[in-house]
Amino acid sequence: MIAPDARQALRRDVRIIGLVSSAHFFSHFFQLALPPLFPIFRDAFGVPYLAFGLVMSAFFTASGIGQTIAGFLVDRLGARRVLLTGLSLLSAAIGLAGLSQSYWMLVPLAALGGLGNSVFHPADYSIFNGAVTPSRLGRAYSVHGVSGSLGWVASPIVVVGLSGIIGWRGALVSVGCLGLVAALFLASQGDALTGERPGRSAAPVRGAGLRGDARLLLVAPVLMAFAYFVLLATSLIGIQTFGVSAIVQIYEAPLAVATGAFTAFLLGSAAGTLAGGFLADRARRHDLVAATGMSVAAVFALVVASGAPALALVPVVMALTGLCLGLTSPSRDMLVRAATPPGASGKVYGFVYSGLDLGSSITPLLFGWLLDRSEPRAVFVLSAVFMVLTIGTVIQVRRHSAAPAAARI
Repeated sequence: MIAPDARQALRRDVRIIGLVSSAHFFSHFFQLALPPLFPIFRDAFGVPYLAFGLVMSAFFTASGIGQTIAGFLVDRLGARRVLLTGLSLLSAAIGLAGLSQSYWMLVPLAALGGLGNSVFHPADYSIFNGAVTPSRLGRAYSVHGVSGSLGWVASPIVVVGLSGIIGWRGALVSVGCLGLVAALFLASQGDALTGERPGRSAAPVRGAGLRGDARLLLVAPVLMAFAYFVLLATSLIGIQTFGVSAIVQIYEAPLAVATGAFTAFLLGSAAGTLAGGFLADRARRHDLVAATGMSVAAVFALVVASGAPALALVPVVMALTGLCLGLTSPSRDMLVRAATPPGASGKVYGFVYSGLDLGSSITPLLFGWLLDRSEPRAVFVLSAVFMVLTIGTVIQVRRHSAAPAAARI
């Protein structure tokens, strides 16, 4: 029998996790709203595919720069206000993209959308760390990650499906309006997104203004966490952006089979993230969980690169790669939490997660160059190398966080 207070806390946690994760779903959904339409844009605007690389670079560059700024705003203005503003901005940018009359209108709108996208990680994790019962944080992180993966899965299906019915302009305007409706719904949920548990208020870290706040980010565990996310994004961007093309070349596979293998990767990642939440709530050494998962994922990536599996088994190996990567996600977030001073969740998570955008913006050209040189195996080999390199960073995060954590206890 669950005590009334415990039951009330459980209901509150479930509500907060659901609301925040639904916002994260839209973040990932809108990240992939434009790319499936690039072939249509190419004909409509008469520009090469290289030009659309600039569109996505504008998005992720703005998101990366904005994340750290958003983190400071979260700690000073509150997570709820920043989250709602970001979701509204991102939704409006995608909706306005449907009204674009030229290619050059897409670039600033993508940058505007990137600024909106920048708020989610600092705001979401600030809410979780302040409002969710600590014993459920691993599962909160896992549901949050799964919701993002499902946003990636749903976006091409919805956008391409709608474009076939009402055209690409109508599709983008429709999903943009849907995002604004979601923002209005979240705004109507009262104090659920304030980031505070009843009877508890996180005291902000006192520092010498912005200089003191910035100094919090220049400590070893936070810098190592930032490096982890740069390396993680570098490994993932190869698979997410060019994995399908690489599989087509390595295995001489039909496009449908290669696409199915990538879908299996995403679904495996979602399943692993969900299971990883339960593991993170029980594990004591989150660095070992993250290091082991990344190591095994790297091995599976190398198996794909080898070309040895039968074509029918490639989706299975890709699913296992995603599963192992997903298992590490909640544990890595627990490591970042351990390295975060009280009251500084927004700025720390904003800074370290900007590493994802940095890695996503600087490496697509490298992987594209490898494919242009007919080196598809190198896409998975290089991704595996970056996965292995993340191991050193998570070990360092834990090592440098252990002493401050013990001091706080």
